Amino acid sequence: MNQEFLAELLRGHKGAAVEVPFDPAQIWEVAAAPLWPGRRGKSVQGSLNDVKFGSCIVPRSGRFWLLVDEEIHEKAYVSVGEIVRRYDPC
Repeated sequence: MNQEFLAELLRGHKGAAVEVPFDPAQIWEVAAAPLWPGRRGKSVQGSLNDVKFGSCIVPRSGRFWLLVDEEIHEKAYVSVGEIVRRYDPC
């Protein structure tokens, strides 16, 4: 199932991310899985302003965040604080 949404690119204590407006486990019916020690989430492939990349969606503070590394938001010509179009394939 594909999901497309608009979100602001935000700077967090561990890099940039956009808030995902849904719970991936409910929408995609896939439980969070271990990603690395101490972190669970969902690996995804998608695009940010049409720049394709792989990343993960992780829960933090009761919300869900798509992690976006600096190389990707530079390639997509997006700065922290800007609204971006995000497309997530399941």
